[in-house]
Parts: sequence; C-alpha cells; structure tokens
Amino acid sequence: MDIHIIFTKSKVVISKTQYLSWRDIQSDFSDYMASLGPWDEEAAIDWLEMEYENLIPSAREQIKSLIASEDLENTITFA
Repeated sequence: MDIHIIFTKSKVVISKTQYLSWRDIQSDFSDYMASLGPWDEEAAIDWLEMEYENLIPSAREQIKSLIASEDLENTITFA
C-alpha cells in the first residue's frame, strides 16, 4: 500500500489516500506545506526512522496501524 507523508504547519500526517498530485493533498489540508510520496510502506518507514528518532510508537508501528485501520490518515506521534 502506498503512503504519503504530509507536512502541515501544525503536524506531520501519514495518509493512505491515493492522491494524484500534491495539489490534491493541498486541497485536503488548509495548512499544507509539503508532502512526500506516494511511497511503498517500507520506504515510508525507512524515511521516518531516518528523519525522526523520537517516534513513539515506532514508525513501523504507526504505519502498520494505519494500514490495518479503516482511517485514511493518522497524525505522527512523537515522544
């Protein structure tokens, strides 16, 4: 499953919504700043682990939880 990592002014969001372009993401997030993806789940996990050492639960757990849920997006949580 492909994952987008979305940066807003107030949070970092992971999303499994299948956006066609960053403009579509921008229309869903009023405080949109930038986004990465779509990436497969392992690439998203690797990037998050490399950039953010203080994720609790881990990047892997947060992405796996999103994939297993009916939610389309989750806000990344930090320690």
